[in-house]
Amino acid sequence: MASDHSDAVSISPSQEHVECKELDLDIEFGGTEARNKLERKFLWKLDLHMSMLVLISILNLIDRNNISAARLRGLVTDLHLEGQQFATMLSIVYAGYIITQIPSNMFLNYIGKPSLYLPACMVIWGVITVLTGIITNFVGALLTRFFLGFVQAAFFPGAVFLISKWYKRGEIGSRVAILYCGNLISNAFGALIASGILANMDGVRGEAAWRWLFYIEGSLTIAVAFFAVFVLPDFPMTTKWLTDNERRLALKRMEEDAGVGDQTETEKGGFGYGLFLAITDWKVWWFAILSVAQVIAMSFIVYFPTLTTTLGYNPTVSLLLVAPPWVYAVIFTYVWSRHSDKARERFFHMNIPNLISIIGCLISISTTNTAARYLSLFLVTQSCSAHVLMITWNSNTFARPPSKRAVCLSLINAFQQLGNILGSYVWPSNWGPTYQYSFAIVLAGNVIAITMTWILRQHLKTLNEKLEEKEQEQGIKEKGFRYVL
Repeated sequence: MASDHSDAVSISPSQEHVECKELDLDIEFGGTEARNKLERKFLWKLDLHMSMLVLISILNLIDRNNISAARLRGLVTDLHLEGQQFATMLSIVYAGYIITQIPSNMFLNYIGKPSLYLPACMVIWGVITVLTGIITNFVGALLTRFFLGFVQAAFFPGAVFLISKWYKRGEIGSRVAILYCGNLISNAFGALIASGILANMDGVRGEAAWRWLFYIEGSLTIAVAFFAVFVLPDFPMTTKWLTDNERRLALKRMEEDAGVGDQTETEKGGFGYGLFLAITDWKVWWFAILSVAQVIAMSFIVYFPTLTTTLGYNPTVSLLLVAPPWVYAVIFTYVWSRHSDKARERFFHMNIPNLISIIGCLISISTTNTAARYLSLFLVTQSCSAHVLMITWNSNTFARPPSKRAVCLSLINAFQQLGNILGSYVWPSNWGPTYQYSFAIVLAGNVIAITMTWILRQHLKTLNEKLEEKEQEQGIKEKGFRYVL
């Protein structure tokens, strides 16, 4: 591999030589047709293993947001909560996220064993979820929620980083969309599972139904974690179930995507090298602030059962009404993200869903009609598609080296938890049942996100023009790295 790389450097950048280089690369795998066949088989195999991340994502959000369903069936009364204490219970989990995410991704990049690290975190947060079922007061609730966030913080940025170690930039969007669809599915089916437990488990063995909700869902997470150890991949250099050809293909794909290898050729410093590169790049902080606005625009997610309750139905029906908007959001997000990947475009694909969400907010603000307000819930969920594409855009923008990418993904994800903390207080009960002020804040978050992404797009466009000018000055005919706009 090293000799191939040095040979490539010595070849002059004419079209003939570029074609010869590509031919040589194909010969390494038995020719173009053989490589294409191997790549299709490899991606199918990899996608199958990566699908475990979707199941983990579903359980991650169910364990985080089941407290909203428990709120409808006695949790507030049994814990003697008052005022903003429930909102504080929601927000404290994100304090744990902020503390853990950056060191977690740095550690994951260092050890190179996500198949052990992520399931270990699952077991711990599953145990914490089970323990949430035995709490008796506000202080106990705060402690369990804080440590739940502290441990869960490892998953999402770690999963996105793992995806970025295997897939090309034109493939990441649809994979992150599938991963994030796990979150959306959990909103839909988590509510369905909760409705079944809360309706049928009250008084079993002398326990309230909301306590059984935590016992059952936490135990499920622990069981899945042990299975995940054998399914999740590690990094291309450390995954044992790859053949030699598949391993060389995985490494070559990443080299071709960025014009340089993913690890040896781009890592120049020690353990803190990626952290230094990340915190000195202003684009990282721009993405971080953008993510806060986008997350505030999605603050309705954890209060979704409360919003369906305002339609006037009983608690069981209200939980069942949660599912349809999220089923629609899953379908839209997946299809829209795949189209974004094919078009290799992010700005318009990200902000059309934000505009749809703005329309939903305006409907909720302007009417109390039940049908119209339920329709608005379908519309506001589309901002989740924007969030998926923002994450993908982030990974596309900070491609190399992997140590920097690991920190960027975790830093931005940690920073956006400020949006979750603020969003926890956007939906106070005294603003209900219309929640007009709440929807106005969500609308403002969408507007800020659209504005910031437009400025970012213009800057990246300028950088692309400079890259092209530099290649022309150096006589390079083969198009190199470009930022995705």
